[in-house]
Amino acid sequence: MPHPQSPSALHVIHLLPNLLTVLALCAGLTAIRFALSGEYGMSVALIVLAAVLDGLDGRLARMLRSESAIGAELDSLCDFVNFGVAPALTVYLWGMQSAQGPGWIAVLIYAVSCLLRLARFNVDSRDGSICMDKTHFTGVPSPAAALLVLLPVYVAFIVPSAPLLPPIVVAVYMAAIGALMISPMPVPSLKSAHFPTESVRLVIVGFVALVAALATYPWITLAGLDLAYLAFLAIAWQHRHFGTADKEL
Repeated sequence: MPHPQSPSALHVIHLLPNLLTVLALCAGLTAIRFALSGEYGMSVALIVLAAVLDGLDGRLARMLRSESAIGAELDSLCDFVNFGVAPALTVYLWGMQSAQGPGWIAVLIYAVSCLLRLARFNVDSRDGSICMDKTHFTGVPSPAAALLVLLPVYVAFIVPSAPLLPPIVVAVYMAAIGALMISPMPVPSLKSAHFPTESVRLVIVGFVALVAALATYPWITLAGLDLAYLAFLAIAWQHRHFGTADKEL
């Protein structure tokens, strides 16, 4: 007669979210290795892969009902490496080494900002006080910031014959993205987006088109997504700023 399963036993499928998190960390660390070797295209691709895996692990954990405190801590620690350290080092090695002091200061500002952003998110999560019922983030999320800070690299791949941006300009841009992460600006969460039932087919077709564009024209697509996200942030800030002003009048 088979013995009943121990209440502390864990099915292997419930480990999948944590395995995705660890796989994302491996992608981020390998991105640093490729950046050190001067293979910046591969480094960027692995950071993008880490961002995709980061978006999947939490959803998978919720679907499998295997969310845990250790999983949350793993996710946060891996995010710091993948979206705080890896992109900052990639951009620095790519085009800021000649800036020396200012370039490295920008790297430190960005990485520390990412650390503070993740720490604030963890505290808010434990306190149950995430801004506006999880429909908004406070500051730009770290995966989005990582993809934003790589924008100068995308542009260089799009127009390889053009001169690189001055290192000091890239350093200022990196520090500005870091500031967006720790800013108090409410950023609408794309997770809260809803679509009418009749538009589902269009959403699926649009997703397929996006994946195809990433596979065919990766640098143009990534740059376009960055510019669209920056425009989205500007519109959200303007709407909140002027909306609040109108209420006060």
